[in-house]
Amino acid sequence: MAEITTAKIKELREKTGAGMMDAKKALTEAGGDMEAAIEELRKKGMAKADKKSSRTAAEGLVAVVTSGTKGAVVELNSETDFVSRNGEFQAFVAQVAQKALDVDSVEALSAADLSGKSVANSLTDLIAKIGENMTLRRMEKLEVDNGAVVSYVHGALADGLGKIGVLVALESTADAAALEAVGKQVAMHVAAAFPKYLDRNSVDQAAMDKERAFLIEQAKAEGKPEEIAQKMVEGRMRKFYEEVCLLDQVFVIDGESRICDVLAKAGKEAGAEIKLTGYARFQLGDGIEKEEEDFAAEVAKAANG
Repeated sequence: MAEITTAKIKELREKTGAGMMDAKKALTEAGGDMEAAIEELRKKGMAKADKKSSRTAAEGLVAVVTSGTKGAVVELNSETDFVSRNGEFQAFVAQVAQKALDVDSVEALSAADLSGKSVANSLTDLIAKIGENMTLRRMEKLEVDNGAVVSYVHGALADGLGKIGVLVALESTADAAALEAVGKQVAMHVAAAFPKYLDRNSVDQAAMDKERAFLIEQAKAEGKPEEIAQKMVEGRMRKFYEEVCLLDQVFVIDGESRICDVLAKAGKEAGAEIKLTGYARFQLGDGIEKEEEDFAAEVAKAANG
């Protein structure tokens, strides 16, 4: 049996993030074999993670990262808001977001290499270390042939990390500074206005038919003849588009211009057309049902792991 020295224990802790007693115990059980001890700690970490996997994870962070003509947004959830302020968790989320630039799905991201381990296995280790369930929930990547992908984070806790993350993809030959300026403003608008679609052509047909049928019945209920009702519906459908389509929405910053006009003006000033080809908006915990509990209970859970 190899000697279990303080240096070995320190090395194992640095490699795994385990506590001193856990590291010493793992080395003892492995007969001083470093690789066997690492595997033993990983298995224990997975077991701990499995126990925590049934807990609802609706807090955490949204991360955005851009690199010229491409950008990615990632949501990684935790059980409590405390973890979102943990420096190690923040660093992990930032690393995962960076990896998202080179993959096309959350499954591929989970399998991507992160310092010699998959993102999924690295997350398992972090769950065991921090003591909360965490999930890599979703990602989206945007890319353009020419132009830029611009990001914005609302309520940022650190660079590129916060509660709402937005990407906008701009196709253009305009210079980078011009694209960054208008892209940032449009991204801020997306964060505030929460558009459902890019433009009218993107609207789900079923949603459009449902809205039109509702408006026709509404007009008829007002006693309008069929012909008049149809004309009224067309006007009200324009209002519907202005509410849900990004390019038709009124710019929240000036309260007057349409987003399509904001882009047209920016393009004219830059000397090149600027076309918005896509956007992504992630809001932390959106769509996750979370059990309500009082603050004291949340603190107790965090303290007890």
